[in-house]
Amino acid sequence: MKRNLYLIIITFSLVSCYTYQVKKQPDPMAENQEGPKNNGKQPNMPSQNMNGQQLAVAAPIPVNVQEKLTPGKNVKIDIDGKKYKVIVDKWERDSLVAHPVHNAKKTLKFHKNQINAEKIAEKRFSQPIADIITVVAYAGIGVAIYSLLQ
Repeated sequence: MKRNLYLIIITFSLVSCYTYQVKKQPDPMAENQEGPKNNGKQPNMPSQNMNGQQLAVAAPIPVNVQEKLTPGKNVKIDIDGKKYKVIVDKWERDSLVAHPVHNAKKTLKFHKNQINAEKIAEKRFSQPIADIITVVAYAGIGVAIYSLLQ
């Protein structure tokens, strides 16, 4: 019983509330559909306008890698299929200068064309994970007090 309890405590002490999450781009089609109401007169049809010509479908907005990766950010980037967890130091022209998260002495350089802009994940606080850890900690404390009283 005690061995299992120690194993559970060690496991949850290694869990972090921070996760790497890809920031979702705003959907341009959702903005078009949320336009002004027609008061039931005519449905909002984005496929044709008054002259019968088709409207162009909004293309996804290109992501500027240099704007997304600002100095000091802790991110996970995808370079030619390999993932790196880095902290951004600076930009030198078209090259990103960064260092790995746990090794500040090592310097990495990547060209902006090597970076997959759609898979840039920022390190963020995860509230659901924090809530789960809190509930498990309270339950563990309750079990520990109960076992001491027995």
